[in-house]
Amino acid sequence: MSDTITADLVDLDLSADTKEAAARALAERMAARGRVTDLEGFLADVAAREAQMPTGLDGGIGIPHCRSAHVTEPTLAFGRSAAGIDFGAPDGPADLVFLIAAPAGADDAHLTLLSALARRLMNTGFTDALRAATDAEHAAALIRGEETAPGGPEAAPVDTGADEGEADSGNTAPDDSVAAPAAASAGAATGPTDGDRPFRIVAVTSCPTGIAHTYMAAESLENAGREAGVEIVVETQGSAGFTRLDPALIAAADGVILAHDVPVRDKQRFAGKPTVDTGVKAAVNRPAALITEVRDKAARGETTEAAPASTPVERAGADGEGYGTLLRRWLMSGVSYMVPFVAAGGLLIALGFAIGGYEINEAPSVMDHFVWTQADSWGALLFQIGGVAFGFLVPVLAGYIAYGMADRPGLVPGFVGGAISLTINAGFLGGLAAGLIAGGVVLAIQKVNIPAALRGIMPVVVIPLISSAVVGFLMFVVIGKPIAEAQKGMTDWLAGLTGANAVLLGALLGLMMCFDLGGPVNKVAYTFATAGIAVADPGDSAMKVMAAVMAAGMVPPLAMALATTVRGRLFNRAERENGKAAWVLGASFISEGAIPFAAADPLRVIPASMAGGAVTGALSMASGATLRAPHGGIFVVPLIGNPLLYLVAIAAGVGVTTALVIVLKGLRGTTDPAGPATGEDTAPAPAAGGAGTSKETVAAQP
Repeated sequence: MSDTITADLVDLDLSADTKEAAARALAERMAARGRVTDLEGFLADVAAREAQMPTGLDGGIGIPHCRSAHVTEPTLAFGRSAAGIDFGAPDGPADLVFLIAAPAGADDAHLTLLSALARRLMNTGFTDALRAATDAEHAAALIRGEETAPGGPEAAPVDTGADEGEADSGNTAPDDSVAAPAAASAGAATGPTDGDRPFRIVAVTSCPTGIAHTYMAAESLENAGREAGVEIVVETQGSAGFTRLDPALIAAADGVILAHDVPVRDKQRFAGKPTVDTGVKAAVNRPAALITEVRDKAARGETTEAAPASTPVERAGADGEGYGTLLRRWLMSGVSYMVPFVAAGGLLIALGFAIGGYEINEAPSVMDHFVWTQADSWGALLFQIGGVAFGFLVPVLAGYIAYGMADRPGLVPGFVGGAISLTINAGFLGGLAAGLIAGGVVLAIQKVNIPAALRGIMPVVVIPLISSAVVGFLMFVVIGKPIAEAQKGMTDWLAGLTGANAVLLGALLGLMMCFDLGGPVNKVAYTFATAGIAVADPGDSAMKVMAAVMAAGMVPPLAMALATTVRGRLFNRAERENGKAAWVLGASFISEGAIPFAAADPLRVIPASMAGGAVTGALSMASGATLRAPHGGIFVVPLIGNPLLYLVAIAAGVGVTTALVIVLKGLRGTTDPAGPATGEDTAPAPAAGGAGTSKETVAAQP
């Protein structure tokens, strides 16, 4: 938009002496043009944003900004102060003040304005020209990019149009990939090279707000790369998401620069590369030094350690963009957010039964009857808290499946659909369907070309309203009843399992739990088990399934720990160290304790683990062992029905897997006991360091 900033929104003689007065002076200009409907409300929003973190930047710049319901369209106002105004920058007051206003929910417009302006501010010719401007029209034209600043490259206009967004401004879907080098590297035709091509760098920038410094650091690195004659591609992890670097670019890179003040997302992508890890302001202030540092590290052969290994199945599909891969990612998003509710609710319910007995589910509400000195009251309290936690399972599952598909706009229809699934007794199957439908509906709405005047209310009013209505209609009227019937049929089938059928189901679940050690197949088995006990009064068959799944999930890490103890010469030093940690991980039902072994030697470890898991699952089902808690390993043995036979089943599976691993590795030969070998005998970094974060979002899920 050419009117994002006009001469009426420029004050070259800003007389304010505080940041509040400066914001008011510029906001009054916005209000005079009808861009702000409630001046005081808008200024309150600006102050609230300023309270989160100062918006002053080095070089005499202040960028107060906010999203507000009192803004009608994205607007930029500029003021120049002769005395300077303190916006909290380390190097002193700001003489150039930019007030950015965006409608509530208009993430794309807001971030496009901020990111484009932040990049322009790295051009000293641009800021010098603003300081030298003699009239408001000239200053507005400079900011819009209609006039080129002396001594600097022609800048792209500051706009919010769909065709002018920065390639890495965060406005694209998080799972898209940057497939080509950034503009800064396009001109890197001269300068020092390695062999017959320029030195290649990939970088990530991020700051707490994900706006100004993130993009200023990116621009600074790109400018320095252009001057040094290196190819540099920057991934800006902004507050509205980020455009993922193409894996091929990362693989071809000679070095990595991570300039961040918040954790880098998917940092494991850069493992094994020469890496400079620093704060985001270092990239703004001394980018050339960072480039020199990473080149020196590459010359010395210094690289980061390999990231903790993912499962073989996850690695195989991590970069795919097919529908099957996307579907798996969406479903696992929902499952990952659901499992903490399963673990907390299930353990609380199990503890309630342990303290108050198996009739505690008939106790009255603790709001009506609670005696501090009675164990039954405490048991009822724990049971009822756990029941409330379980009530969130299906809505959270559906909500975060939709979130995985459509980001935040998918949450409302997803949660609504999940709650409806509970209302009509469609259970987990209904939650899965509701989440996928909600995400699809939101994606469809977002593709509709909306008038600019309505874009501000789309995320907070239109999308939640329409998508919730559509999902509710479909769940109540169209597909809800068939799904509820399917859910009832699955529950009745599970309740009717006896004898050989139950044993075969236990063996199948054991195979699945040990196939990818925390990957999607493992999660399917675990979710199937937890779905059965995620009710106030689960049946015996459901509790038997839960017991079999947990027992099988403990087998691989315990077996690897035992194998490294009895036949240490078959494993290198890193694997033997991993084996020590695997004792604790396995006992705690953290299947990931076996991942380093499976990643290093999948053809021997995975089949052996599956065999042991199948034995344990089958024996657990045959013994009739039951479990009300969805997690805990040996620490919830007191809550297990038939605990002795349950432990025997685990021991049998561990014995089978240990024996098979020793035999298979023995056929291959002996590994040097003095240190890590090369090739297939080299294990990844020890898993112990990652044990506390077992999963991406769920600590200690199998």
